[in-house]
This record gives sequence, structure tokens and C-alpha cells, in this order.
Amino acid sequence: MRKQEMLQSATAQILPSAQIDPKCRFCGQGLRHVFIDLGLSPLANSYLSAEDLNQEEPRYPLRVYVCGDCLLVQLEAWETPENIFGDYAYFSSWSDSWLQHAENYVAEMVRRFRIGSVHQVVEVASNDGYLLQYFRERGVPVLGIEPARNVAEAARAKGIPTRSVFFGKETARDLRSEGIVAELLVGNNVLAHVPDLNDFVEGIRIALADYGIVTMEFPHLMRLMEDCQIDTIYHEHYSYFSFLAVEKIFRAHGLAVFDVEELPTHGGSLRIYAQHRDTGWHPETARVAKLRQREVRENFGELKHYFSFGGRAEVIKRQLRECLEAARRSGKRVACYGAPAKGNTLLNYCGIGTELIEYTVDRNPYKQGKYLPGSHIPIHAPEKIMETRPDYILILPWNLKDEILTQMGEARAWGAQFIIPIPEPTVLK
Repeated sequence: MRKQEMLQSATAQILPSAQIDPKCRFCGQGLRHVFIDLGLSPLANSYLSAEDLNQEEPRYPLRVYVCGDCLLVQLEAWETPENIFGDYAYFSSWSDSWLQHAENYVAEMVRRFRIGSVHQVVEVASNDGYLLQYFRERGVPVLGIEPARNVAEAARAKGIPTRSVFFGKETARDLRSEGIVAELLVGNNVLAHVPDLNDFVEGIRIALADYGIVTMEFPHLMRLMEDCQIDTIYHEHYSYFSFLAVEKIFRAHGLAVFDVEELPTHGGSLRIYAQHRDTGWHPETARVAKLRQREVRENFGELKHYFSFGGRAEVIKRQLRECLEAARRSGKRVACYGAPAKGNTLLNYCGIGTELIEYTVDRNPYKQGKYLPGSHIPIHAPEKIMETRPDYILILPWNLKDEILTQMGEARAWGAQFIIPIPEPTVLK
């Protein structure tokens, strides 16, 4: 069955139940309070071939709710994880700054927790082995869990043992039955991607050694709201976490968060450290209490706080369109840098397509030669920018703007200007 037909079939199966009675994926209560509604949008990582452009493209609501009981911010599950992640376009190793982030993390875990050759490290959503390769270089036994078959194959090609399965209770029990328990369980940018949150976190509890440590990184809802990061919202991001919410979810599964770090990655993320509540021995750090108190002080424990977000998205939409329309009216050429999922949310919400943007470029060869979903903007290799010399370059992965501005130093020589869309459209010379 063609991918398009699979998506349409899945839509027919999923839409009725999602429309009738959406439930909170943590506490099970009905979802009645809308956090933000970004309209209809295609799957953010469903890049199109030239043949796909002539077919109807499925679009799904990007309507985000906040649970009135547990205050978890979340999307309805309009599409199955199998269709989203079975064949995936995101390869972590194409970002130099993200590789450096991973290498720094490994060095810190080895230093702080003395992770070595006698420990088992398991990474959930291990992608192309971008992180585990640094543990392997140090002689640490590693295992990756990566459901995207094409990405898992890239990891295995690097010598990283990787299983192409979804993680949850069943996978964790299988690991246990084989004698595999994780002294360190890693999950970077996966917690937001799981529709069955309780199954996933319970899987962490089962897979974690009695005195083991789990670290999870995910975009911080506080930063999303502070900087109006509407492009962080897309269909594979099922949940959006405050520290208060994630602490509550882990506690419900017998896991205690004993430390937390605020990171600059992805526009502002948290890295939590957790352990078994009954057998873990690491004391709670002052950072936990400090962040908990800060979120309480800024009203993340109050339902009314979440109703202030929606109107700010319309301002960004208007400002970005006005910026691009003014450029085109004056005869300027506009291109994009990057083809990230977040950029597709932004372009589709703002109604921006080839009438305003000529093309985009991306270092990932898996995306080159394809088209962005919804906007149908063509994707080329980065050399295209040097060939055509556009006047403006809209940086879609704005969270990597420093890395990209360095890579695009030659463009500044001919006077190209860069547009940073978030937290508000800004032009850099």
C-alpha cells in the first residue's frame, strides 16, 4: 500500500474516536480546555516526492489541550506512531552542535556517575547512534532502541547494537528476560513523542536497574510559552511538559526525580535525573526545589495560566507574513535554511508556500530532492544558496541559528540577510 493510502486509511480509523471524546493520556480525564489551535496541518515529517504533489495530502488538527485535572498539555493522537516513526526523516548526526551536546553529555555521565565498562547503557529513541557512539568509544556496553527502521540501520552501520521496536512495558520485560537492565537509561527528545505515556514510563521503571539512573531531555513548556515557540507543536509531539507535570507522572510510576538541569537545546529544554523511589540513593538537589517553586510562582499549577498563550501565535503569523510579503514586493529573493519538522508547523500555520519562498536547503541527503509537506517548497543541498544568492534566508531551525550563521558566513559577504522567526520575526544582517 502506498504511504498516502496508508495515511488516509489511518485517518479514517483514528479521527472518529479522537473527535468524540479525547482523554488525557496520563490521568484519563476528558480534555475540554484548549491551550492553542493551530488549524489543520500535514504530518511534519512526511516529506513529499514529486509524484506525491499531484495527490491529496492528509491534514490533521493541531489542536492542543490542557488537562483540567493534571495540567498536562497535549495533542490528540490523530496518527499512529507506526505511521509517523516507521520510516523517519530525522537523523541526529547532521547537526554538529547536537553531536557536541551528546559528546558533552557522555563525558558528564562518566565523570559524575562513573559510568564504565561494567555498566549497561540503554538509549530509548537512539536515532542513528549519535550519542551511544561516544559511550562505545569508552568501552561501555550500549544498546539502542529505535523504532524507525531506516534510522536504526544507520546506527547498526556504525557498530551500535540497535533494536527496531517501540519502547514500553513489553520491550522492557523482554530486556529483563534476557538479563539486560539499564544502569543508565537515556531518552533525549522522546518523552514528548509517546502517545501511551503511562506504558512508556512504566517501561522505564521495569528496564531500570535497582540503583540505576534515568535521564530524559525534552522541551520545557515554560520556555515554549515564554518565547511563543509555536513551531515546537506538531503531531509527533504528543505532550508538552512543565516540570510539575513530569514530576507527577514519574512519581505515579514509582520514580523520583532527584536532579534537573535547564538546557539551551531546542529553544530551552529540561534534563531530568530520576531513580527508583524505593532503592535509589541519590539525594534530591537544590535545583529540583528551585525549579518546582519557580513554576508554582509563575502559576504553572493553575489552569487559568494556560489560557494566555493562544493569541500570541496570531501576532507571529501576521508579522512573519508581512516581512516576507514586503521582501517579495520589493523584488527580493527569499529562501529558507533547513527542513525541520518545526519549520513545517510554522510555514503551514502561517500559510507560507512557494509564492513567498523559492526553496529551502538541508544537509540531510534523505530530505534533498523532496518537498516540504503542505507548503510544497522544494528541498535542495546547501550549495543551492551559494549558486542562487538569495537576498533573505529564513532560518527554520532557529534553535540552531548560531551554527547555521557560521556555516553561511559566505552569504553575508554578498549582503544576504537572515530572518529568525521565533520569538518574533527578526532580520539579522
